[in-house]
Amino acid sequence: MNGLDGKQIGVAADRSAEPLSNLIHKKGGNPVVYSIQGKQTLNEQTSCQNIKDYLSETFDWTIFTTGIGAKALADSSVEAGLYPAFIEKLNETNLAIRGKKTLNWCKNNAVQVSMVSEDGTMENLLRTFADEQIAGKRPRVFLQAYNQDDAKLKDELEKIGCSVYLSQPYFYEAPIPQILNELKKAVIEQSLDAVVFTSKTQVKNLLADYPDTQKIIQAFNKQVLAVAVGKVTANELKRNGILNVLQPDHPKMGPMVVALDRYYQQVNN
Repeated sequence: MNGLDGKQIGVAADRSAEPLSNLIHKKGGNPVVYSIQGKQTLNEQTSCQNIKDYLSETFDWTIFTTGIGAKALADSSVEAGLYPAFIEKLNETNLAIRGKKTLNWCKNNAVQVSMVSEDGTMENLLRTFADEQIAGKRPRVFLQAYNQDDAKLKDELEKIGCSVYLSQPYFYEAPIPQILNELKKAVIEQSLDAVVFTSKTQVKNLLADYPDTQKIIQAFNKQVLAVAVGKVTANELKRNGILNVLQPDHPKMGPMVVALDRYYQQVNN
């Protein structure tokens, strides 16, 4: 018997909602999709200007926080006929990256990486910056971020002594209010057994600026299981006071559903 038999599993993902739902269904669960990621939108003019500034100014370090951001900048460089110059500049500059998708982009584009977050989090990358006393040199940093991370990351880098150029090649729009409210209601009423999250953006959207946020957190801590695809998403859940967070050993959707299935098998036994 599958552990997910008869379980109502909320899916907060957007682009991966269908394959994730299929995985849940194969394990006997009933996936209920609430796509609260928000539409990802490319800032074309901003991205193009970021490339021009990157090539014309001097930077000691480049930081890519997401593979999406690296690709967006590269695409803009192609459109402007500046891709070779962009790749050359990247290889002339110390490059720090956060996640596996970003590392894959670098490998596919023959870009050398100087520093990689050991656990895939920006917190680890920032600690490494501080530990190596990079701040003492007051480096000029080109930081690729997006609208839900930019101010915090820029501030953290400046606190350790960096001079920061903020690149925002894309942003996430707010999720559809009706869908967001439906998920909030389902969690508070505990009509779901679990909710699976594939990004911290989904967590932020669920818990941001809402009078019943504490009720949502309490529901997760009592009955509804919060499931995170990886450490970054899990950390965002925990940072907001959600104590019981399930995450797989490998940060992928398949292992996440397997971990969820095994969790309920153990609970049921």
